[in-house]
Amino acid sequence: MPQPAPVSAPPLPLGHPALLGAAVVAAACVAFTVTFRLTDSDLWQHLLVGRVIWQTHAIPMRQIWCWPTWGEPQVLPSWGFRALLWPFWTLGGTLGLFLWRWLTTLLAFGLAWAAARRMGARGLTPLVVVALGALLYRQRSQVRPETLVVVLLALEILILETRRNGGPDRSWWLPMMACAWANVHISYYLGLTVLGIHVLDEALRRGRPGRLGLVLAACCAASLVNPFGAGVLAQPFEYFLFWRHEPIFGGISELRPVQWEHNLRNGLPLLLAAWPLLLFWRARRFGFDLAEALTLLAFAGFGLTSQRFLGFLALAATPYLARDLDAWIALRRWPRWTAAPATRATLAAVACVALGVPEWTDTQFAPGIGFEWNRYPVVACDFVAAHEIAGRCYNPFHFGGYLLWLFWPDPARLPFMDIHQTGAREDRRLAAEVYTRREAYHELMARHRFDWAVLDRRTEAGSLVLDDFDHDSTWSLVFADDAAALFVRREPRFATLIERHGYRAWPAGWASLNEVGRRWRADSSFRALARADLERQAASSPYHSMAENFLANLDLLEHRDAEAARHLEAALAVDPRLPTGHERLAGIALRAGREGEARREYRLELRGHPENRAARAALARLGPG
Repeated sequence: MPQPAPVSAPPLPLGHPALLGAAVVAAACVAFTVTFRLTDSDLWQHLLVGRVIWQTHAIPMRQIWCWPTWGEPQVLPSWGFRALLWPFWTLGGTLGLFLWRWLTTLLAFGLAWAAARRMGARGLTPLVVVALGALLYRQRSQVRPETLVVVLLALEILILETRRNGGPDRSWWLPMMACAWANVHISYYLGLTVLGIHVLDEALRRGRPGRLGLVLAACCAASLVNPFGAGVLAQPFEYFLFWRHEPIFGGISELRPVQWEHNLRNGLPLLLAAWPLLLFWRARRFGFDLAEALTLLAFAGFGLTSQRFLGFLALAATPYLARDLDAWIALRRWPRWTAAPATRATLAAVACVALGVPEWTDTQFAPGIGFEWNRYPVVACDFVAAHEIAGRCYNPFHFGGYLLWLFWPDPARLPFMDIHQTGAREDRRLAAEVYTRREAYHELMARHRFDWAVLDRRTEAGSLVLDDFDHDSTWSLVFADDAAALFVRREPRFATLIERHGYRAWPAGWASLNEVGRRWRADSSFRALARADLERQAASSPYHSMAENFLANLDLLEHRDAEAARHLEAALAVDPRLPTGHERLAGIALRAGREGEARREYRLELRGHPENRAARAALARLGPG
């Protein structure tokens, strides 16, 4: 019996109910993609600067954020973004920040979709591409200046592609946008790059640059209209020529090339494979598109060499990939049952959701509205305020924003370094090298007489600095939780604080733990001091999974399984991804003869840590049960 002939899918007008329904699903997917708890440490300084601008009705022209170089002239980047963000915080707090995320992301990808339609993509496929682009953009969707830049980038592409495809010429908007771009982020050159690509495309197609050449010149001039003039425009070049060779910038992960292990589920490999293939297919079918090819080369080059640009790559790729894929799909012949618009809309909606599931289930981004407060030195700073600790602070630069947010303008509590790595070149060098070279710690301590220090306990790189402070007898640890450790200098003004809150036996870092374990076994008085330190640590902060974890280990050394299980459950309640937490609970269950419970714990361990071979082997030995 003959089969029904396959059919091609006709385009849908913008107001068609099937298209609108699929667009709603795609928009919901885009919004959900960026709905995860905030972790970015830069946010607090962005908010503070916005607050200062609104309160003083002026843009700070001097360095008023860090104590070593306080008062020196400074170029303040992204001031416009910060001023725009502040009202969202004042009116809505955390929800206001998420409203900013949703609005900017939906607007940016909505404009990219509009650009794709202007370029001829009138089917449902562009909505799937929009959902895919948002997945790649996700990791750059913290509330940062880039969230405003993607809107400007999408609007520029829409204006230029509308003009190139015979629509209204609104290129006179571009100088105003260039001026705004230079005032909200130092990535202003991306806008000039996109415009330069279209100038070249028009020159080759028409034999002369035409009006766009004059627009490009006007955009360059308009970029100078900012409070800091050429100083802002010079910053990207200063970074490329000089700053990127400094160790402190080399250690910032977002400035490094793409880490593929973090980009396998968000569509980056698919995008990088599909875009050039479709570009070559389109060139053979309809003619070579120079503007698209140069956009691909430019943004793939930016994105692959620096993770900071992956969001821009996602946005720039979306309209072109949507147009090309839609054209390819339109020329295929599909089964007759797909001809109905409602059916095609359903398929597009299902594809949007299916593409998102792998990335949405990535435990690196916890879904929800709010902050992951254990990323910030919240309780440590509360301790500083409660005990009136003041003087010259030492901090890693990523803690600088929160310190400023809480304590500015108190001159006795300004950070050593802020999110912009503000400071003398020698300070930046030493601040980077303390993570790799013990001598750098002593050089830094000799260069500055710090009075108190708040240190990161979450990152592996911070462990060497913690150990240095632990082993330096001039310092006393007075507070610690999962996020931070707080040290004060051993001097008379802190004597009472040290007497009441100083740790007696347990270190902030990890290098001394073997020695702690040896003394724990041999010295009962030391055991009492160490346990008291950990119990105080657990009681002093809601972020106490480390303390509970170590208490569990100490209980296991003493064969106190019931107490160890209680501490492990408390640790997992704070940090569900605690390494080997469920594995140790499984061992406790096995010793008690509870095999079913042990299986469940091993499975939970492998859900969070599939690389745990010991847990996998133990579960295999138990069998399916």
